[in-house]
Amino acid sequence: MTTVRGTTGFTGSRRAAAGAGLIFVALVALAGWTFARLVHGSGSWDGDYTEPARFVSWLVGSISEPQYYAVAPAGALLLIGGLAAHVAHRMSWRCQGFVQACGSGLWPWAAGSALASLMLGNVIWGWTLVPGSWQPLFVPLVSVAPAVVVLYGPGLRIAASAAVLGALLTPPASILAVEYLCRPLALPPVVGATTGMWLGAAVAFWICSRLRWMPPAGAWRAQQQQVPPAGPENSLLWVPRRALADFSEAQFFGNEWASATLLAGAVVAHAISSSSTAYGSGLFAAVLASQVITALAGVLVWRRRWQRHGFYPTFVPVVSVAPATVLAFGGTVESVLAGALLGALIAPPVAAAISARLPKTFHPFVGNVASMSVCTALVVPALRLVPGFTS
Repeated sequence: MTTVRGTTGFTGSRRAAAGAGLIFVALVALAGWTFARLVHGSGSWDGDYTEPARFVSWLVGSISEPQYYAVAPAGALLLIGGLAAHVAHRMSWRCQGFVQACGSGLWPWAAGSALASLMLGNVIWGWTLVPGSWQPLFVPLVSVAPAVVVLYGPGLRIAASAAVLGALLTPPASILAVEYLCRPLALPPVVGATTGMWLGAAVAFWICSRLRWMPPAGAWRAQQQQVPPAGPENSLLWVPRRALADFSEAQFFGNEWASATLLAGAVVAHAISSSSTAYGSGLFAAVLASQVITALAGVLVWRRRWQRHGFYPTFVPVVSVAPATVLAFGGTVESVLAGALLGALIAPPVAAAISARLPKTFHPFVGNVASMSVCTALVVPALRLVPGFTS
């Protein structure tokens, strides 16, 4: 992973600073609104397009669904943390943390395209929801749209193409995989959601390479000022910082401030209403414990790979194997430890091995989500065969 810094920043640009300030105020208002809805116990959206408030709350909650929180305040605060981290990066503040969007610094384009794809995907496929049901409609947020932007670079036509392709391709693939793969085989839904992501992404990247308005993949980086990434090797704080950043890596943020605000939003939301997080399972604390353990264990175990490659997908079990195992086995201590440690040991090298074999016109996230599918589909059923390992 190479950190890339653009040639324009907030310094000397009052318009950009004012824009960031207005977005910050809007996001703070959005966060306050989501907390107010939580306090008043407002219901979830069930596919009825005539209920705009529930629809917006559903969209904001979807932003934190990759972490299994699925609660609107966490999603809103994640965006605030991401914006703060982006401003800190553009201002070159020492406290900026890891550079977002895979070290590209393209956070506004990646996040904007991802949010547009999320909204468009829910508009197109929201009819599949019925009261009391669930569908993986969050998948456009964390798949095609931000990955295409990071691979092909900034620009309105690129971001719009990415958003449309993500909205059209990934939700139906994930919905079908959950219905016809996970349910018959009793696999965790994350297996179907991530299967739809890599299937949809494979088609999307093939299409992108044939669209005449798309530049060559990766060509935009040659026009940017490349900055060596911060060295993690000798810092005592690097391990907890990297583990914290991994909590928001699925959304292509991968930053400590973004992760901290995401977690703060989830914890406060859980304190207000314990049924609002982790799909109302009551297992939020167990899910969070498994994620903390797997994030720390993964970074510790694979630290030398981080040093060698500049990036290593240690975030993969944080949003797949660890929480899926907790939900599958009722949050027992055994499920927390087994899911966290097996995920930390297996999922990152599998993701790296798949990503290394992908065409150059594919973003490595395809390998990461494929690893989520494969490792979760192996670990959870295997644990069911262990005597005494039951919920």
